[in-house]
Amino acid sequence: MLVYGQARDQMTIIEYGSQNTEISSEQLESFVADSIAALGNVRSMIALPPDITRFHSRAGLITDMIARIAGPRLKAVMPALGTHVPMTAEEIHAMYPGTPKGLFRNHDWRNDVTELARLDADFISEVSENTVAYDYPVQANKLLVSSGHDAIISIGQVVPHEVVGMANHAKNIFVGTGGKEAIDKSHFLGAAYGMERMMGRADTPVRAVFNKALEYASPILPPILWILTVVGRADDGRLVLRGFFSGTDNDCFYKAAKLSAEVNITKLDKPIAKAVVWLDPSEFRSTWLGNKAVYRTRMAMADGGELIILAPGLAHFGEDAGIDMLIRKYGYRTSAEIRKAVHDNADLAGNLSAAAHLIHGSSENRFSIRYAPGPSVSKTEIESVGYGWADLERMKTEFAIDKAVAGWNIAPAGEPYFFVPNPALGLWTTKERFSLSPSPAR
Repeated sequence: MLVYGQARDQMTIIEYGSQNTEISSEQLESFVADSIAALGNVRSMIALPPDITRFHSRAGLITDMIARIAGPRLKAVMPALGTHVPMTAEEIHAMYPGTPKGLFRNHDWRNDVTELARLDADFISEVSENTVAYDYPVQANKLLVSSGHDAIISIGQVVPHEVVGMANHAKNIFVGTGGKEAIDKSHFLGAAYGMERMMGRADTPVRAVFNKALEYASPILPPILWILTVVGRADDGRLVLRGFFSGTDNDCFYKAAKLSAEVNITKLDKPIAKAVVWLDPSEFRSTWLGNKAVYRTRMAMADGGELIILAPGLAHFGEDAGIDMLIRKYGYRTSAEIRKAVHDNADLAGNLSAAAHLIHGSSENRFSIRYAPGPSVSKTEIESVGYGWADLERMKTEFAIDKAVAGWNIAPAGEPYFFVPNPALGLWTTKERFSLSPSPAR
């Protein structure tokens, strides 16, 4: 169904898509143009697309379309990096070939933020069911407030996510352009509450925090146009655009999240004894990003099973030197172990997003995890952070990766295994586990 509305406070402009929809480039450009037109007389826009880690979101193509349609009214493009490393010139060209390079601005999560408000500890305790009890700073990049823009265009993909349940919408502002304290506290809230209680859910404690933060920030920030996509895999393996949603409200997110749940969550009848996940070297060069292989399959893994992660591009653990050091120091341990380490160690307590990541990257001792990296990370390094190591070339041969299809395969030796060609595109779970992890009511 295609629905058009008029851009005003709290309004969905376009909602379009289904499990079987394939949106063409021509349709997409029409939707983008109509969404921008609905904003009215906007003279200065800043676009917030994702970075290279969401290459398949279609956000790069959408940003190019915005640059073409808006022309000189588009004054800046700032990839919503969060804690990720800045994009290189080559990555910017690959993802946004049609956007003038002079428009790009970098977000520095440690230095470029301003505080817009603060949510009190009682609210955070209430929405987290008393899991944590600290206040939360509503933070965003200074450019969003001080540069005189008439509108923010926030672009991104709605897909199951380990920190918030379903990615995007207000997360793109408060994590994508947020600061250290906000990112630390939101990530640790999700980890402490329980990733598996939230994955694939639109309504979670972290989402409640972001929605409340948006209420406080909206009078300070320029009006925000949300452009949200849902991407799925066709039967022939192609990645296709299944949904497009735009608006100035929260409902456009919930509508996109509903479709994403239908498109991006694979619910299996039985758990996976052996899973093999491929990490595209152009997207995944750290375990900070590559551990989506763990997050997105953990609910599908059998007790005593084995997860093998093929990571030819792996070069480091963290996305910056400080977090890389903490990962190397503490390793991927169980939730109980990491929470104790937070209690006992000031360096980890002062970097709660790193602590959350360590919890997320653990199997909680339910199954084994083996990393098969390229030449940039050694066996000793892999084992030092709590993972098993595997030889990449041997694993590629053993599982005939060049012939593998998404889903169930039979290895040349006769062993069945489940193959995930890109963990960023979905969530894999069993029907039983997913049914046992209801999210809070909205």
